[in-house]
Amino acid sequence: MARTGKAAWWRGAVAGVLAVAAALAVGHLVAGLVRLESSPIFAVGDAVIDVTPAPMKEFAIQQFGEDNKKVLLASMAIMLVVLAAAVGALSRRTATLGVVLLGGLGVVAVLATTTRPTFEVTDLLAPVASAVVGVAVFLLLHKAAQQGPVQQGPAQSPEGASDPGPATGIAPGGEGEARTKEFTWEIPGLGRRTFLVTSTAVALGAGAAALGGRLAGQSIDVEASRRALDLVPDEPAPPIPQGADFAADGTPTFLTDNADFYRVDTALTVPRLRAEDWEMRIHGLVDEEITLTYQDLLDMPLVERTITLVCVSNEVGGPYISTSNFIGVDLAEVLRRAGVDPRADQIATRSDDGWTCGTPTEVVMAEGSNAMLAIGMNGEPLPAEHGFPVRMVVPGLYGYVSATKWLVDMELTTFADFDAYWVRRNWAERGPVKTMSRIDRPRSFARVPSGGFIAAGIAWAQHIGIDKVEVQVDDGPWQEAELTTEVNVDCWRMWRAELALEPGSHRITCRATDRNGNTQTSERVPPIPDGASGWHSIAFTAE
Repeated sequence: MARTGKAAWWRGAVAGVLAVAAALAVGHLVAGLVRLESSPIFAVGDAVIDVTPAPMKEFAIQQFGEDNKKVLLASMAIMLVVLAAAVGALSRRTATLGVVLLGGLGVVAVLATTTRPTFEVTDLLAPVASAVVGVAVFLLLHKAAQQGPVQQGPAQSPEGASDPGPATGIAPGGEGEARTKEFTWEIPGLGRRTFLVTSTAVALGAGAAALGGRLAGQSIDVEASRRALDLVPDEPAPPIPQGADFAADGTPTFLTDNADFYRVDTALTVPRLRAEDWEMRIHGLVDEEITLTYQDLLDMPLVERTITLVCVSNEVGGPYISTSNFIGVDLAEVLRRAGVDPRADQIATRSDDGWTCGTPTEVVMAEGSNAMLAIGMNGEPLPAEHGFPVRMVVPGLYGYVSATKWLVDMELTTFADFDAYWVRRNWAERGPVKTMSRIDRPRSFARVPSGGFIAAGIAWAQHIGIDKVEVQVDDGPWQEAELTTEVNVDCWRMWRAELALEPGSHRITCRATDRNGNTQTSERVPPIPDGASGWHSIAFTAE
């Protein structure tokens, strides 16, 4: 008698997980050959970012910093593994539930792909291939996961004859009584071996597909394009003077290394654009629509400007602020070539990944705005993660309304006619940087020597300039700090103050005043909708 096939629960769970892994790997491979952004895991991840409420995004940025995207992808992977394992385990008798899951995931991937702002029809290849492969692999593994056949039959003769008839014999000590002996036999481990071999093959194939997708996605050699460039500004930035930072006392160095420059954006995958392929259309409310190539930018006078950028997600005392020598062309001059219609109060820009930004036209066109189409940082072409080939830089504005990376489109329009990405999510239309300061030394809950101690930090009021910084220990009087040499009003400025500390617990607070006479407010507000404010305070102990 044969036993009906039924998978052990753990085999079903493994089948579910491997089927999902194979689906994602093949989808990633196809996306690498077409467009990496269409990879199902990235397309769904981008969709999740788009629909996540702004407070949750801010929470993720504050908790996980620049690793927030890695945390998102890891969370998605864990959820998929748990779901696939559970559904696979429940599919012991029939594969229907697993097929429904994989088909449903395919539908979700297709919907996520088609709703991307940069969707192209060929982007459907990756999620469709993912769904087809996922279902096929699950059916294959489900079949292999069935238990080995169990059959019942008579014993063969000692000679191994194939006679299916009953075997007879004389019972010992008996009187020749004959009896028929039957036994149950099983082909041991046949189902398990088949399943393990098939599962191993699927796992290896999925790994190879994922690696192939990664390599294919890197086929556009951005680094080779960067290495071929030699950016020499026609108007170099003035040298950074001695005494521009108090790094020896705990502040950052004045210029931020490219590798340490903060990065906050919505891109799960860094767009891969070569300089030789780049172009940008300037259109909308202009006298003449123009299209720029990278060579067009190189043919213009290149300027180098020392500018501090700060993210609107920067909490009081936060890390999302950096300074660089940016190389590029004057944005106002570029727009004058196109001719700006007086009605255009907004410059709408779009990234290669579809992200949009709205910048006040009057800020860019103002005399001495120093707004740029940047192509270099600190003497080298922009790193890919910071916007290569071209990004926007506008001093005095938070990045969400000015710092478009991987820039490919610019439209002169109005605030009444267009809402940018973050404005549609209830952030303010205009984002001027607030006057702020930060304590870098001492660190929170640090233990420092009592007596004389030097506290240090930074302050910024881009496009206005810092006039003074004051510090307060506990409830004592405000003490004016020493400031570094000012490089320009578009940059941060470092401060330090010598304190006399008694042993015990203390709290230090700082506040800045800008050149317009505005002192940083003590009122604490979160980054949403137009940037955080409040005094930065640090608790520490003197010993």
